[in-house]
Parts: sequence; structure tokens; C-alpha cells
Amino acid sequence: MGNPLFERKPLGLLLEEMRGENRLRRVLGPVTLTSLGVGAVIGTGIFILTGVAAHDKAGPAITLSFVAAGIACIFAALCYAEFASMVPVAGSAYTYAYATLGELFAWIIGWDLVLEYAVGSSTVAHGWSAHVQDLLGSFGIRIPFAFGNAPFDFDPVTYHFFPTGAYFDVAAIVITFIITTVLVIGIRESARFNAGMVMVKLAIVFFVIVVGAFYIDTKNWEPFAPYGFTGIGFFGRTLFGQSSPTGAPLGMLAGAAIIFFAYIGFDSVSTHAEEARNPKKDVPIGIVASLIICTVLYILVSGILTGMVPASKLNINAPVSDAFRQVGLPWAQRIIDVGAITGITSVLLVMMLSQPRVLLAMARDGLVPTKFFAAVHERFRTPYKSTILTGVFVSLMAAFLPLRILAELTNIGTLLAFTIVCAAVLIMRKKHPEAERPFRAPFVPFVPIAGMASCLLLMLSLPEENWWRLIIWLLIGFVIYFGYGRRHSVLAKMRAAGTQQP
Repeated sequence: MGNPLFERKPLGLLLEEMRGENRLRRVLGPVTLTSLGVGAVIGTGIFILTGVAAHDKAGPAITLSFVAAGIACIFAALCYAEFASMVPVAGSAYTYAYATLGELFAWIIGWDLVLEYAVGSSTVAHGWSAHVQDLLGSFGIRIPFAFGNAPFDFDPVTYHFFPTGAYFDVAAIVITFIITTVLVIGIRESARFNAGMVMVKLAIVFFVIVVGAFYIDTKNWEPFAPYGFTGIGFFGRTLFGQSSPTGAPLGMLAGAAIIFFAYIGFDSVSTHAEEARNPKKDVPIGIVASLIICTVLYILVSGILTGMVPASKLNINAPVSDAFRQVGLPWAQRIIDVGAITGITSVLLVMMLSQPRVLLAMARDGLVPTKFFAAVHERFRTPYKSTILTGVFVSLMAAFLPLRILAELTNIGTLLAFTIVCAAVLIMRKKHPEAERPFRAPFVPFVPIAGMASCLLLMLSLPEENWWRLIIWLLIGFVIYFGYGRRHSVLAKMRAAGTQQP
């Protein structure tokens, strides 16, 4: 008899769960799923993180940082697509880990996805607030400083925290409340709302590319890589490339580790597999198509942005709109702020849409309280209780924590999730070669191994404090798992009763 901590959930049991009354509504097609993916990806990366990474880590080489992060994502995306076609149920990487690596690993990645989506949503809400304040400021309207910022911030030069004099970010709370309300109403309405915002922000992105191209000064690209093309570290200490005064890596790869957050939207497509009309076909299309579209746009915009304004002068909170202000186009600044607000809103919607569905999958397995997290609204058919709880958690983090802390904390969690999914593909090919795979990741084992290697490389390039935050987060998760989840696990109860499927 094997160790119950590593007991895997049978594929047959996963598929059986889709046939119950407590399942979600199948209303999403390939175009809508791709739109959700683009909605989650395009926004934060272009309108927020470009400034942070270029200013603090990579300089103009941020364009190559997006390429490096995109390559790592392509490997992970192909692995996600294979699993999503095999097991089209809610839960994303959590579900895949449960079927391949066992319950303990499933809990680790499920708890990690809470970090990814909830903290990521807080990052996005913070960026939304910054652009709203930038837009209002262009009309001479100012939100009082005390209610427009986090109460403390982090200095990337001295690596010290300092008080800002503010109390909390009220705009971040407002947008989180609005999005939570929309999400409770229903997936069809949320998808339509998102599709409209995606069209607006893509129009603004193309506007930035076309208009910004006329204001490029190639001198701003010199030196192209002021911190070098590496930036590889180990537990916050630089191994290859330049480093900050505290030893944290700087360079193109260090920039890739920071902006990796911008790509996490594609994996949110897989959390909606249970709501797809034809998940075995439509979900892989949505994952791959959204990733390709967004990678191309990221490279173009980051190149134009650093060509318009020296990387050292980029505004880290609203880099794109402020760049147009610096080149003497205040009218364009307002247009871009409107597009950024729309784009970031759609990112926030998709990320907050994904979080409750992961909790729903965990609740079905008994690892978190079922009556609360698995509750589906009788009319709206949405996991409304966990959606509301997610909204409260996101609003508090967005209101009180600064952008730099939120962005880096999300990245390490996302990279860990991608690494586990890539490993799971290898295990599943070995353990269940006979399983139906409507979509097969090509060039296995190269693709999953390359995915694991590239994600681990980027994880090692993050500052040391990110590792400590991840370790603390996982320790909290272990307390919850062994204190509650292990004792209430559905699979453990089936095993004890002798009813588990082989």
C-alpha cells in the first residue's frame, strides 16, 4: 500500500465530477476563451510591469526579457494544453497535479495558485488605481495622497522599506468591489464584459505602437543592456552578471523573472475548462493563441517605450502614458490611460474569475471546507461565496501593499506552478500512456524538461526575499492541509471505505 499523501486521483473520478448537478455552465467557445486569455495577459505587462523591469532590472533589454519569459511560457503552455484536453474540469494545475503527482503535491500547487491569482489580482488592482489617478490628474483632479497609495513602499536601491504617509488605496478597493459583483452575476456576463474591454485595449495597444514609433530616439537604446544579458542568481545571490548593492541579480534574465507575471493569463484559460463547450479542442486553442498574440505585442510595445524615453526615466506605476507625456503628447496620455484602465480591468476580471474555480476544485476534494468553497449559486451557477471572499482578500492586499512587493511575490508562485505542470506531463506520459490525449504536447520529453529548466532558472533569478515569502506561504499551507485537508480528504475517505477506483 503506497503513502496516502502521494495518492493520485483517478482520471475516471475526475471526469465523473463533471456530470453532477453542482457543475458549472458550458458557454465558452474558442474565441471567447482566447479573449479571456488575452484579457488576462495584455494589460499588466504592458501598462505596469514594463516600467518596473526596465527601470530597476534590464534597461532597454526588457524587449529580450519578454522574449525569454515568452519562451519559458511556450513550453509550459503546451503542457497546460495537453492536460486541459485530457481533464476538462475546473482547477487547472491543481487538478493536473492531483491526477499525476498525488494529493500532497496537488495541495502545494493549489495553495500556490491562491498565491498566484489572489496576490496577482492585488497587483493589478494597484496598477488600475495608479492609472485612474494619472488620468484624473491630467484633468487637474487629485485623489488625496493619504487615500491613493499604500502606507509603505520598498526602495530597490537600498532594499529597505519606508513609510509613504498614506493610509490606503481607496481606488483599488472600489474596482475590486465592482469586479466581484460582476463575477457573482455569471460567467456569460463576465465573458461578454471582458470581450468588450479586450477590443478597447487592443485598439489602444496598436495606437501606442503606431504613434509611439514616430517618437523613437535610438540613442535611448544605448546602452541596450546596461546591466548585461544575464542576471542569474541562486537564492537571491548573483551567479552570473551584475548585482545590486544587496547582491540581487540585475540584467536581462533578472528582468524576465520580474515581468514573468505579465504572462500568467494564459494558464487562467485552463481554469475555465469546465465552462468550455468543447474543452478538448477549444481550451488548447485558447491557451496557445492568447500566448502567441500577447508575446508579439509585448515585444513591440516594450521596444517602442524604451525608445521613446530612457529606461531610467520611466514611471514605474504608469510607464506608457507617462512616456507620451514626456515626449509632449498629453492628449495621447489621456487616451492611453483610458485604454490602460480598460485593459487592466479585464486582467483583474479574469484573474479574480480564476481564483474561485481553483478553490472550487479543492473543495470538491474536501481539502478546504466544501459547504463554503464548493457552493454554487442556484441562479447564477457561479461559486459565489469564494468569489466574494476572494474580492475581500484582494481589496485588502491592494489597498495596503506596494506594487514591487506584490509583483515579485506573484512571480515566484507562478513559476513554481508551471514547473510542476511540466513535470506532471512527463509523469502522465509514463504512468498512463494509454489515456486519451486530444491535444499532445510536441517533442516530449524535450518540451516539459525545457519548461522546467527555464522556469527554475527564472525562479533562481528572483531576489532572496521572494524565496522566504514563498517558504512562509507554503508552511502556512502545510498547517492548513495537515490540520484540515488531510482529515477531510474525499480520496482518503474513499480509501478508508475501500471504494476508491483503481
